[in-house]
Amino acid sequence: MFAVERQKKIIEQLNSQGSVWVNQLSAELGVTEETIRRDLEKLEKQELLLRTHGGAIPIDTNSYELSLETRKKTNVSSKEAMAKIAIGQIASGDTIFLDASTTTFYMARELKNMNNITVITNSIRVINELAGAKNIKVIATGGMASSNQSYVGSIAENTVAENYFAAKMFFSSKGITIDGWILESNEQECAIKQKMIENSSQKYYLCDKSKIGRIGFVKLASIDKIDCFITDCTPEDEWLKKFEESEVKILNK
Repeated sequence: MFAVERQKKIIEQLNSQGSVWVNQLSAELGVTEETIRRDLEKLEKQELLLRTHGGAIPIDTNSYELSLETRKKTNVSSKEAMAKIAIGQIASGDTIFLDASTTTFYMARELKNMNNITVITNSIRVINELAGAKNIKVIATGGMASSNQSYVGSIAENTVAENYFAAKMFFSSKGITIDGWILESNEQECAIKQKMIENSSQKYYLCDKSKIGRIGFVKLASIDKIDCFITDCTPEDEWLKKFEESEVKILNK
């Protein structure tokens, strides 16, 4: 297969799946990982994609939010793995904040097997998933319902800021940069996450490998505001050094 044909297939897969991985492309296209990296580098120079840790994403995903259905189908195995790690940090009697990310939805599935947990969330999906769970108390923030199936706006923000405090918060975002910023692409989602961060003792950031080095345009928090980084990979040395400097614990599968 010629390089042009290979790169065309990379773009097609990228547009259909929302992300691509070097190791997967190498196996599927029958070339070395180094060849795929060169392809991605060339495509990035043409401004057709943005390289990330271990793969690439469409360059325009920094300017808009992927649809809910697309995000639910993206990196499912990674999200499930991170959810299991996160659940291991929760103990009976805990009160926790869950944001409206797709990753915390997978946490909610696991939470149904636990006892005596209070969940405070703006996620309509999490609320529906935990409805009827006998040993889980669910508190909804209320507010304006968004297309992300979440409650946002001043009512949701004030509900958290003025009424609730949690031992632990679990959240995701658009991405994290090496200069120390966790970033979002939705101002309303960002605002309520910031209120949850302010009103929690321990902050757990769930970030799959596609989001390491990925950018957004809204600053959510600096790395030193979180206590634990939960991921599905082993970060590269420069990231390990950054987390160590910020005294952030790393948990991965």
